[in-house]
Amino acid sequence: MLQRGFRYNLNRSTLQPGETQLVVDNVTLHFRGVTALSGVSLHVRQSEILAIIGPNGAGKTSLLNCISGRYRPQEGRILFYNHGNEYELTKMRPHQIAQVGVARTFQNIELFRHMTVLENLMAGAHIHMKAGLLQAMMYWGPAQKEQIEMRDFVEDIIDFLEIEDIRHKPVASLPYGLQKRVELGRALALRPAILLLDEPMAGMNTEEKADMARFILDIYEEYGITIVLIEHDMGVVMDISDRVIVLNFGQKIAEGTPDEVRKDPVVIQAYLGQAV
Repeated sequence: MLQRGFRYNLNRSTLQPGETQLVVDNVTLHFRGVTALSGVSLHVRQSEILAIIGPNGAGKTSLLNCISGRYRPQEGRILFYNHGNEYELTKMRPHQIAQVGVARTFQNIELFRHMTVLENLMAGAHIHMKAGLLQAMMYWGPAQKEQIEMRDFVEDIIDFLEIEDIRHKPVASLPYGLQKRVELGRALALRPAILLLDEPMAGMNTEEKADMARFILDIYEEYGITIVLIEHDMGVVMDISDRVIVLNFGQKIAEGTPDEVRKDPVVIQAYLGQAV
């Protein structure tokens, strides 16, 4: 494998570890009379792994959809800080949110299944292309240089995720666990400062979960990318998270370290069933 690193910079935050990077302020989301989120507030710190847990229907994915711009809440606001700027994500479109440093994976894999692994990652990286359409079509001048740099960057991601042998295979032909890894690679190709992972280990066997946990920790430890993680595997959550937030029926019911949360009587009653 090539050197374990990226030749071109990720969208590294200029914040110091521990500083507030993302603020969810009193967010409420309704769907035709059904309340998915009710006055949810939280903050995410630079260089941490924050896990969001809760039973099915608690509002976890709805919250990530609000942060990434898929949903627009009826109340509240979401602020993101990067490179000395404050961005109000609730006033931005999804592609703009991705451009300023927020990327995500999806619970249900959202890749171009007929395209190869390499093509999927290149498609993700294109959001940062500066050359115009005509230059890109002609593969000339700055566009050519950008394409070369982008390909090198994507190849670094492929090496990092140890998927060199499948780079030219169509996504549809891959086992589910590898598709999940490609989905993570597509998110990394967006050069995020903060990465939103929606059940990245769902449907995986024990070995695949261990590999994914290792990649998540490497992304966090080696490259300083903040991670917000939705995950139902409590063993994984307790092992890799710095803090845990618990949602239930669209409301935040607990927040703290893994040890604090797993001993919280309200959390045990609402979700865990017993201390873990």
